[in-house]
Amino acid sequence: MSASAPTPEAILRRLEWTVLRRLDGLLHGDYRTLFRGFGLDLADLREYQYNDDVRHIDWNVTARLQTPYVRQFNEDREVTAWFVLDLSPSVDFGSGDVRKRTLSAELGGLMARLRTRHGNRVGALIYGSDVETVIPAGSGRRHVLHILQSMLHRPSPLRQNETDLARFLQAALLVIARRSLVFVVSDFISTPGWHRQLAQLSRRHEVLAVRLYDPLEQERPDLGLLVVQDSETGERLFVDTHDKGFRKRFVAAAEQRETELRNAFRESGVDALELSTDDDLLDTVLQFTDLRKRRSRLAAGGGVAQGGAPR
Repeated sequence: MSASAPTPEAILRRLEWTVLRRLDGLLHGDYRTLFRGFGLDLADLREYQYNDDVRHIDWNVTARLQTPYVRQFNEDREVTAWFVLDLSPSVDFGSGDVRKRTLSAELGGLMARLRTRHGNRVGALIYGSDVETVIPAGSGRRHVLHILQSMLHRPSPLRQNETDLARFLQAALLVIARRSLVFVVSDFISTPGWHRQLAQLSRRHEVLAVRLYDPLEQERPDLGLLVVQDSETGERLFVDTHDKGFRKRFVAAAEQRETELRNAFRESGVDALELSTDDDLLDTVLQFTDLRKRRSRLAAGGGVAQGGAPR
C-alpha cells in the first residue's frame, strides 16, 4: 500500500461517520433487524392465541393434545461472525476508482464494526496465493482495525496458477469450529467445484456469499485494440474490442458465468449478495437487511431460504 493510501484508521473512521451514522438513522439503533434470523432456539410451547403467526404452530404437539400450540423462539444474540476473504490477484481489479479489494475491505470493516460495537466477536481468514492469515475471533474497535490492516497491507501475490476456492472453503470448515455467521467475500473467479465446500459450510453455519464484481467484467465496450492480462495466470492476449463478434462472444461467456454462479449458490443453499465496484455500500447493507428478514420469516415457518434475487 502506498504512503498516500488511506490507513485502516482513516477508512474505519470514514465508514463510522458516513455509512454507520446513516444506518443508525434508518434503523433507529435497532440492529436486531440486521442480524435477525440466526441462532433461533426453541424456548417454549404455549397454546395458540388470536393473532399468533400460524407458521409457528407445532403440528405434532397440536395433534397429540388436540389443542393448537405454537412454538416460541429466543434469538441467540452472542453469535461470532467470520469473514472468509478472498484477496487473490483477480480481486485487485477495478475499472474505475475503486478496486474489488478496496470494496472487500470496506464491507468487511463495516460489518465487523457493526458486530463488535454490539458486543459480538469477529474473526477472519485471508486467502491470497493460499490461506495466508487466520485472525482468531475477537471484539472491539482495535480488533476490527487489525483485520483491516491485514487486508490492506498484504502484498498482491505474484503467481501463475488459478485461485482454488474449494481449498480455501475447506480450510474455513476446519478453522471455524462453533456455529457462526460466515461472510464469504470473493469474486468467485476460481477453478470449478467450490460449491461443494460452500454447501458443507452452509450446513454447519449461517453463510452469506458476497460476490464482488466490476461492471467491465460483464460487458466489454468498444475500446479498439487492447492488450488484456489474466490477473490469475498472468497470461496476456491482444484483442480487438471493435470486433462485434468478439464483443458478442464476451457477453455470452459472461452471461454463462452468471448463470453458473447463481446455480452454484442455489445448490449450496446460501444467500448471495452481489456488490459492484460502483455500488453504494449503504444500499448493499440494506439489501443484506432484507435478506435477513426473509431468512427470519422462512426460519420461523420452517422453510429454506434461497439465494438473493439476481440483478
